[in-house]
Amino acid sequence: MSDLNAKVTPVILAGGSGTRLWPLSRKSYPKQFVPLLGEQTLFRSVAQRLSGVGEGFAFGRPVVLTNAAFRFIVAEQLAEEGVDAEAIMIEPSVRNTAPAILAAALHLVAGDPEAVMLVAPSDQVVPDVEAFRAAVGRGLGAARAGDLVTFGIQPTRPETGYGYLQVVARPDGSGAPIKLARFVEKPDAERAAEMLTSGDHLWNAGIFLFAAKDLIAAFERHAPELLSTVGAAVEQAEADLGFLRLAAEPWGQAQDISIDYAIMERAENLSVVPYESGWSDLGGWDAVWSHAGPDAEGVTVSGGATAIDCRDTLLRSDSDGMELVGIGLDNIIAVAMNDAVLIADKSRSQDVKLAVEALKAKGAVQAENFPKDHRPWGWGERLLTAERFQVKRIMVQPGQSLSLQSHFHRSEHWIVVEGTAKVTVGDEVMLLNENQSVYVPAGAKHRMENPGRIPMVLIEVQTGTYLGEDDIVRYEDRYART
Repeated sequence: MSDLNAKVTPVILAGGSGTRLWPLSRKSYPKQFVPLLGEQTLFRSVAQRLSGVGEGFAFGRPVVLTNAAFRFIVAEQLAEEGVDAEAIMIEPSVRNTAPAILAAALHLVAGDPEAVMLVAPSDQVVPDVEAFRAAVGRGLGAARAGDLVTFGIQPTRPETGYGYLQVVARPDGSGAPIKLARFVEKPDAERAAEMLTSGDHLWNAGIFLFAAKDLIAAFERHAPELLSTVGAAVEQAEADLGFLRLAAEPWGQAQDISIDYAIMERAENLSVVPYESGWSDLGGWDAVWSHAGPDAEGVTVSGGATAIDCRDTLLRSDSDGMELVGIGLDNIIAVAMNDAVLIADKSRSQDVKLAVEALKAKGAVQAENFPKDHRPWGWGERLLTAERFQVKRIMVQPGQSLSLQSHFHRSEHWIVVEGTAKVTVGDEVMLLNENQSVYVPAGAKHRMENPGRIPMVLIEVQTGTYLGEDDIVRYEDRYART
């Protein structure tokens, strides 16, 4: 295959659950799926960025690594971008980047021994798509020659939140690959300033380009135990509703380790492509503030937020009907949602994870979960919870349905407020239009469906002695959850 028609297969890592952008990013719905900047999510952005053609190559259909909880979100957001995945691989448990990337390499090489893969996280901002594709094109020759290529970002400040790459020579501005001297762990402020001045250190972007067979050879040499366990997980993988579910037992035996520690810090055939255009992993609210475009006073507002006499401040409201007002604030981050509010000094944005740890320690559900639960059929949002009753708003996508189910301890009242619902209660099937309702007694088999072409929304009032999500018996389910 010549470089004129080279194919590069994107491998998108989408299983993370970052905490540094809490409360907007939580374990149940992390930042890559949330519209942090504008209306497009970070995951949709990377799917769009890694499609189409570059100079001398074309992107193939992507392979996405994620977990079972996010698989339908991944499929939905790919469809919104018009991207057809080569495979959506489900990781049975969290095992860091080395097993995930190796699983993708083994999957690809089985179909194409000469496959070239570009590995990218799903939670980064890269505004200049063409500049990024040009950088991939510059690294392709080194990758096809057998190098493991990583991408280094030209640092603009003495950043302590990133790892660094030391290259053998200062980048000359051409963007041509340079040999990698060593990896450098996240430094303290003094060391970061020294590396910025030296000119031979780049931020580690966590983006990689290599032939799948060369990566597998590196695992054979440096981490053969991972090759054994991950190889078994791939060989025993099973198709599941259009996804590829890796085998749980061998996957669970795989070492929990990053690709940097497992391979990149041990290998010798390493090159770095310097990248000087815009880039961020949005690793904190200070980064969101910067990319959101502060005004002349350094203020950025979004949603129902208002700033009065503020400086260097981010105000963000992400809930309908929630008005957030800041007066006389300086260097402050304030993010309001309907179940949690964060207020922090902007210089402490990296410490937001401490808030998550504190909430987990006190058993607060807000540490990891949203009131809105995203499901394969749509979503459900808790509006009010009290003793013996709970109120939810439920949205069902066109053509989708919930499982045929029953509950032991609760009854439900459904009121349709948008669209049309096809409702099953016991042996009766009925159509409900807006402003119509139905009662579902405890113990009755029931199901709601959306037979229409627009989203269907209803209000559900649950009453009973126990309202937990585990009080459910499924009899039929198109998403194989019975």
